[in-house]
Amino acid sequence: MKAFLAQQLKNTHTQEEWFAPTKVALDGVTFEQASWKDSTTNHSISELTSHLLFWNETNLRAFKNENFTDLNIKNEETFEKYSEEEWVKTLRKLDSIQTEWETLVENATEKQINDWGSEIANMCTHTAYHTGQIVYIRKQNGWWKQ
Repeated sequence: MKAFLAQQLKNTHTQEEWFAPTKVALDGVTFEQASWKDSTTNHSISELTSHLLFWNETNLRAFKNENFTDLNIKNEETFEKYSEEEWVKTLRKLDSIQTEWETLVENATEKQINDWGSEIANMCTHTAYHTGQIVYIRKQNGWWKQ
């Protein structure tokens, strides 16, 4: 189970298997592209990235038994809009959090894997889903290189 979860985390982060991971999906996205929205209520790339960052970090803090009662969690508020400087920092932070998840799972105890396995698998699915939305926006606008 540990090896499976570690592989899923890598597949949604850096290793391109059946779908694009976040590192590939976000590579080269400019601030202008990240901020673009269509005329519907769909989210921008920036907002989707913010949402992924929020939930992956929140789960990470819980996994590490950190206190996060300071968070007033309303899902719609996790889709933040950023300035150009914040966008660059967000990309780095998401990458860092995904890397930390991989390391923690690779070094996790059997109890942690048993307690967290389902949540980690769901987080990977959630990440893959929203990454697919990011790729779709890029393809829709001719910003996809593949």
